[in-house]
Amino acid sequence: MTTRRQADGAIVVDVRGSLDAATVGALRETLLGTIQRERPVTLIVDLTFVTFMDSQGIGTLVTGYNVAREVGTKFVLRNPSEFVHRQLRVTGLAEMFGLPPSSSPSQSYTP
Repeated sequence: MTTRRQADGAIVVDVRGSLDAATVGALRETLLGTIQRERPVTLIVDLTFVTFMDSQGIGTLVTGYNVAREVGTKFVLRNPSEFVHRQLRVTGLAEMFGLPPSSSPSQSYTP
């Protein structure tokens, strides 16, 4: 996982691999710490290379989304893999995160 600032001031968190019990702690710390310390206008979580996500991964993204909203930061999920997008659709959270109904390449969401 890496964090970088774009030219427009948005902070991008690039996540790779699995989001599960073994890895969500680091993501939670990164998301919440970045939001609270940096107070970015936009926080982008790039999920292009996330291969698996369980309920704890979903919960971590929801927590990040809620904390960001509390401080006025726009929370964006970018390029979720088909697996991740399906998990968010099944749980009814894709719409909350502003994702399109399908993650086919022609409809991939990029802010």
